[in-house]
Amino acid sequence: MELYNNTFTSRYGVRRAFKIYSVGFSLFFVCRLIFIIILAISNRDSLLINPFYPYLIAALITPVIIYLFYSVLRYFTIERAYGIDHFDKNYNEPYVKGRIFYYTANGMYVYGLLILYLPGLFLLSKAALIVALFNHLYIWVHYYCTELPDMKVIYGKTPGN
Repeated sequence: MELYNNTFTSRYGVRRAFKIYSVGFSLFFVCRLIFIIILAISNRDSLLINPFYPYLIAALITPVIIYLFYSVLRYFTIERAYGIDHFDKNYNEPYVKGRIFYYTANGMYVYGLLILYLPGLFLLSKAALIVALFNHLYIWVHYYCTELPDMKVIYGKTPGN
């Protein structure tokens, strides 16, 4: 609605509209993670495998998640992660290709969403892992159906082109 119709910026201005959107986006993501944590607690120990393996996977992905968040804060910026380019028509920054973004043009979707798996891995919850997987896959549907076409409108191309 914002990218094509300026629905919010025409009413509130760029800064205020983006701030309102960012707060809503943050609440939505935090609620998603809280839901998975509550599910993992209520379904704990339902993953009937040796705990060593889920803990090992959690130990392997945690540094990747931390590195992603470091890369976002240091190189990509939080505003860009939230989608400032949808709100501010004068925002014109090149694709970030350094740090974690060297390995993929979409580090947040590839690596950042691994955080959703941690509650299920730590609490050995089969249901939480399934919901985390669903959320991760669903976000990719959003990427291909919404973000990728938007990037073509905003930048005239997509990452890697």
